[in-house]
Amino acid sequence: MASKALSPAAPIPAEWRDFVALTKPRVLSLVVFTGLCGLLAAPTTINPVLGFTAVLCIALGAGAAGALNQWYEADLDANMRRTANRPLPAGRMDRQSALHFGVGLGSFSVILMGLAINVLAAALLLGSILFYVLIYTVWLKRRTPQNIVIGGAAGAFPVLIGWAAATGRLDTLPLLMFAFVFLWTPPHFWSLSLFIKSDYANAGVPMMPVVAGIPATRIQVMLYTVPMAIAAVMPWPLGLTGAIYGVGASVLSAIFLGLAVRVGLRRESDPSRMKPERQLFTYSMLYLFAMFGLMVADKMVIA
Repeated sequence: MASKALSPAAPIPAEWRDFVALTKPRVLSLVVFTGLCGLLAAPTTINPVLGFTAVLCIALGAGAAGALNQWYEADLDANMRRTANRPLPAGRMDRQSALHFGVGLGSFSVILMGLAINVLAAALLLGSILFYVLIYTVWLKRRTPQNIVIGGAAGAFPVLIGWAAATGRLDTLPLLMFAFVFLWTPPHFWSLSLFIKSDYANAGVPMMPVVAGIPATRIQVMLYTVPMAIAAVMPWPLGLTGAIYGVGASVLSAIFLGLAVRVGLRRESDPSRMKPERQLFTYSMLYLFAMFGLMVADKMVIA
């Protein structure tokens, strides 16, 4: 007897890999790293167990935000090649499961942070989740090309959370690093959007290249890089870091600025020939990791 074919309407049970994919592991690694660096660069020493708990809460909170983002944007993800194979648009998971997973994970992370660490860190963690889900995902993403500009604050929260977990307060250095990540986000994402413009256009997302065009976006990438570089180097002249951070940040930021100027002055519109844009996007990731690594290294040497 021939085996019965599976009906296309039959639900496909989600695997653990699908729940991991909901957390956006690549983004999660960056969030965890900046949060850990904020914790390690703080002027106080935290108990290793509590430090691990704080970083775990940051990871769980970021994963929850990613899951809720995918729950809300399943229709957009289905229309973009870059995201079409995610669990929801690919049909490997139903939306209700993603919603419950995101809400449960987020609630647990905030409660654990509040009980184990401190109220300020928990409040910042809650604020970061709500900002990413409600302000960026629900309100800005589909309505304005400024979605990345304002939404960049969501990715800048982890350094504040890590610092607050270690100290119970906020100081000038983490606030400057917050500003740095906030200003880094537009050139980072716009350089990506330049060579996947068609994906955003197909999904109806008003990303800058879709709304303002490629030349205008290139200029914006270059313009936003200037205040980003200033914010990146500023802790050194203010005496908040030493020469290790200051010199390293100056060199790395100069390279970023050079790549951004190269992108800004280009006139090529063929996505297959946007090598400088791809180089800037790749470098921007390495740059952020290096900047926060320098901040920690500088603190350890001074200590």
